Amino acid sequence: MSASTAPADLYRHGLRLLLDKDIPAWVDLWDENGIFEFPFAPEGRPNRLEGKAAVADYMRGYPDHIDLHDFPYVEIHQTTAPETIVVEMRGVGRLVGTDSPFDMSYIAVVTVKNGLITRYRDYWNPLAVQNTAADFAGSNR
Repeated sequence: MSASTAPADLYRHGLRLLLDKDIPAWVDLWDENGIFEFPFAPEGRPNRLEGKAAVADYMRGYPDHIDLHDFPYVEIHQTTAPETIVVEMRGVGRLVGTDSPFDMSYIAVVTVKNGLITRYRDYWNPLAVQNTAADFAGSNR
């Protein structure tokens, strides 16, 4: 992606990479100093990751725990700040460890500068996968 890539286009590309389970390419969409936040993180889960390396560590095992099949609903809203978007979406697939369905709604606030993600606030519901094989994030809060 180039520095002139619109945030919405970069985000859609990132969703395709997640479906392809290409986590290294997804991490490459991040700025070296990017911040990944989880405002609703329960105790024992990370609520803030600082830097591309931390994002890579967090996401490394993602496909081993959540097998995403589709994002059947994605709506991207442009904000008054051209580099920031708000995304409403739904991801579906399966939890690998239990082979049970995965169906999660998300809201994300994403800021992109120079074609890279600099801030991503992920408002997902961690209670929906509590005590499941999806607990891949460990306890480095």
